[in-house]
Amino acid sequence: MPRPEKHVFVCTQNRPQGHPRGSCASSGCAEVMNEFMNEIQARNLFEKIGLTNTGCMGPCNMGPTVLVYPEGVMYGNLKKDDVKTIIEQHLIGGTPVTALQMPAEVW
Repeated sequence: MPRPEKHVFVCTQNRPQGHPRGSCASSGCAEVMNEFMNEIQARNLFEKIGLTNTGCMGPCNMGPTVLVYPEGVMYGNLKKDDVKTIIEQHLIGGTPVTALQMPAEVW
């Protein structure tokens, strides 16, 4: 397998309902992860984009969170519909989606 140009990490941390930190699982991370998988497959981007689910990345109250390397750009409060924008603008186009990025004080 060739080295991917970009690597996307999707937080899939799950905590019990009512946990003070919350979790990306309770915010819809499964839909976000599935949409990344579907779009990468539909666009045949397997060799260019790596996709990995991960545990907690920190800002649980702003989930689902996604981290893109090598740039180190973190996105938060994502919805399924945001995935196509991230793929087209950032992963393919090379320009991070400013409106979806975590605030500077968080990441």
